[in-house]
Amino acid sequence: MPIYQLKIELRSDTTFGRGDGVAGLIDQEVEHDPYGFPYLRGRTLKGLLSEECDNLIAVLSNHQQDWEKVACKLFGTLGSTLGTIGAVHVGDACLPDDLRQAVAFQIEDETLTKTEVLDSLTAIRRQTAIDAQSGTPDEGSLRSLRVVLRELYFTADLIFEKMPSNEMLSLLAVSSLALRRLGSGRNRGRGRVRCTLHDSEGSDITHQSAKIFGTEIKEKVA
Repeated sequence: MPIYQLKIELRSDTTFGRGDGVAGLIDQEVEHDPYGFPYLRGRTLKGLLSEECDNLIAVLSNHQQDWEKVACKLFGTLGSTLGTIGAVHVGDACLPDDLRQAVAFQIEDETLTKTEVLDSLTAIRRQTAIDAQSGTPDEGSLRSLRVVLRELYFTADLIFEKMPSNEMLSLLAVSSLALRRLGSGRNRGRGRVRCTLHDSEGSDITHQSAKIFGTEIKEKVA
């Protein structure tokens, strides 16, 4: 079973929102595991990659339908059945395994707490809406949210049942390069990321794999 990896570097503070908050503390909490480690759900990540893939294919002037077929095989289609489900399964994007295991032991030994772990990797930010005419904050608009701190690295497994085609890997690579923002507030300055595709041995194959699709873009530009 071939396993590739998507590595995500946070280049700005990011919120992996889970849709709720903590009463009396924050309005928007980040998704985190039982040990306090933030993570991004695989289903969400797959949706973001698929969206970027669709945007890239839409600009092609040649072979667009051919690449659409590859994308459907790679990510699946809406209402997929067992026969049309996507070839790639995207795992949750998590912090390094060795770090999580080491901290988990300390939590079990009661040396650390889940809250201490979460607080060490995140911060709480506050924002408010400003009245356009008066220039003062709108009453009752103050909101607080937790963000995952920049410069952290997350990794998600990309699992295939059989070896993917070069075209599939090329679409994964260019979609990874195109994915530059994620999480809540990505249109407001948060969630800037750099994503790279790696093989089972950990080698960065992003640009190498992207060349196949890149030729299509060059044809359009030419």
